[in-house]
Amino acid sequence: MSTKAWKAPALATASLFAAGALAAWPHISAAPAAPAIYHAPRQALSPNTAPKPNSIQAYSSSWIGIDGFNNSDLIQTGTEQDYVNGHAQYDAWWEILPAPETVISSMTIAPGDHMSAHIHNNGNGTWTITLTDVTRNETFSTTQSYSGPGSSAEWIQEAPQIGGRIATLANYGETTFDPGTVNGGNPGLTMSDAGYMVQNNAVVSVPSAPDSDTDGFNVAYGSNQPSPPAS
Repeated sequence: MSTKAWKAPALATASLFAAGALAAWPHISAAPAAPAIYHAPRQALSPNTAPKPNSIQAYSSSWIGIDGFNNSDLIQTGTEQDYVNGHAQYDAWWEILPAPETVISSMTIAPGDHMSAHIHNNGNGTWTITLTDVTRNETFSTTQSYSGPGSSAEWIQEAPQIGGRIATLANYGETTFDPGTVNGGNPGLTMSDAGYMVQNNAVVSVPSAPDSDTDGFNVAYGSNQPSPPAS
């Protein structure tokens, strides 16, 4: 698997404040990395993401989600940062597997925007997904039926699935994921909760250690580990 992630058990809600999201905790020695998250990566639907033949393209997706770590259920929301046909493009989206993603066309996403995401269990078989572009003061919210067990939370930076294949990860630079909450409280992130991302036998995305209050981290494109954010 090329996708690893932070996780937290037994959650009902998850939130973040970040310009992006996570790839995973680095352990670049020969020792095994953390377990993979087994879910189908987000599949982009934006017509602008269709690559032309022989064009250079790379994709990155930043999101929070509930479930998906040890089951096939998943409710998620986030942003994508892609380079397709010579142009960078940015979108916000939400998704509940097995349905494909829904692009949030009412939001305009730009590099460096601070995003706040929240997924809340309403307790009656419905969940509310809220995504806010704090920089632009734009908010989207939708309430949807969801029957997953709510057994894990994820904070993910990944390469999405495009045309049936995992795409090449775009160079997203460095982003911050802070603070994150689970069930309204501190997730208590630890080294064992994360992994790094590998494509073509090379490390392509590495998170920092958790910050001092264990609710956030930085993540960087490439194989060098960034420093954690200030708490």
